Amino acid sequence: MDPTLNADELRRYSRHLVMPEVGREGQERLKSARVLVVGAGGLGSPAAMYLAAAGVGKLGLVEFDRVEESNLQRQVLYGQSDIGSSKIGVAQARLREINPLIEIVAHELKIDSSNAMELVGRYDLVVDGSDNFPTRYLVNDACVLGGIPDVYGSIFRFEGHLAVFDGKQGPCYRCLFPEPPPPGLVPSCAEGGVLGILPGVIGSLQASETIKLLLGIGESLIGRLMIFDALGPRFRELRLKKSPDCPVCSENPTLTELIDYEAFCGTAPEPRPLDDINISVVELARLQDEGRGPKLLDVRTPREWQICRLQGAELLPLQELPGRWQELDPNQEIVVYCHHGHRSARAVDFLRRAGLERVRNLTGGIDAWSREIDPAVPLY
Repeated sequence: MDPTLNADELRRYSRHLVMPEVGREGQERLKSARVLVVGAGGLGSPAAMYLAAAGVGKLGLVEFDRVEESNLQRQVLYGQSDIGSSKIGVAQARLREINPLIEIVAHELKIDSSNAMELVGRYDLVVDGSDNFPTRYLVNDACVLGGIPDVYGSIFRFEGHLAVFDGKQGPCYRCLFPEPPPPGLVPSCAEGGVLGILPGVIGSLQASETIKLLLGIGESLIGRLMIFDALGPRFRELRLKKSPDCPVCSENPTLTELIDYEAFCGTAPEPRPLDDINISVVELARLQDEGRGPKLLDVRTPREWQICRLQGAELLPLQELPGRWQELDPNQEIVVYCHHGHRSARAVDFLRRAGLERVRNLTGGIDAWSREIDPAVPLY
């Protein structure tokens, strides 16, 4: 792409051009830049919108999901009429409307170890807007191995985190978090919630850090973790150090290629016989229709229970299970469910170890029930 600004671009970016820190030369650097945004959700929405508006010449988006109603509380790329549509298609069209003078590249796929290095290698910098630990470790490692910065953001309830990880100049994500938390210890936003405005704050700051890095101006967040408390409101900052034992960015790395990040984070599904440990929503519905429905045990939080529940279910939150499992009848057939089936799988494992052999996990949880059996049960 010719970095020289044309007449349309000179008009569009005039507020940048009059700034001595940007000017025509800086704007042409933005036009030549290639940025990949991983995830077009809460963080990716504002980050991508402001990067597009700023004139980043090639903006790549990685996303494979569809727009759901629960997204609209915070994912500002989408609107009511987009529900059910491919996120990547809607996002691409919206960003082209914001700035038709740049290239928007849609990568409708799930980023994983098989494609991350090739994908990251096409860009100068990655903005990580993912919402799960396997993808965060994957993006970090791919960026370190590819020698490019990773502009990291995360959100939960009222708190947001922001950092720039660059293995060549400072610490990486693994220096801050050498090991992932045990599965289920940290609730997802779907389980714990998030203030809808929070990703707008953190995603916009990710875009700001990206622009600074591309222009070579200001003081970047390399070596620092910024923490934003929306309830304060206040910003705090932690200094980060490069770990001499980091497996990927140290002087003597032991990790030189991408690994299985689902297995590393303990989130890979375990292959189990469907009729032994798990039960599908279709099979559960059939048993209920035949009048042979098992007892339903809901291990979600009371707040999730208030949003929706399966008829006839009993609430026993997962964190209370170790102290209350004796309340359950060991001779009764029980199906345990949660939001997507992960917490309930841990509950079933615990109960079976405790001697309750007739306990099974509802695969896909109440989310699958709503999608496949009863759409009157609200999705969240």
